[in-house]
Amino acid sequence: MEIPVAVYVIWWATLIVAVVVVLPLAVYLLHRTLRAARQIEHYAARALAAGVGIAGNTKNVSALKDTISTATGILESTNSIKGRTGAIEGVFETRTGGAR
Repeated sequence: MEIPVAVYVIWWATLIVAVVVVLPLAVYLLHRTLRAARQIEHYAARALAAGVGIAGNTKNVSALKDTISTATGILESTNSIKGRTGAIEGVFETRTGGAR
């Protein structure tokens, strides 16, 4: 059984098209994919650095809450002291007859 020459021509034409068109196209698309992956990696590294910075800048929020609660306690104590000071001042004025 003899294979017609047309089959060989079609076969070689298909191989040439594959090598000349499909292979470079595949290489180009793979290169674009690699570039995109590297850009994503770069942006992810920048996002990580920003996230670490944000975490570092907000780690003292809990300490600030503790400070606010302590300041509230100090304010309550100050008001108590102020009230007692007024009472002491009244007793002092009564005993001294208002003279200072």
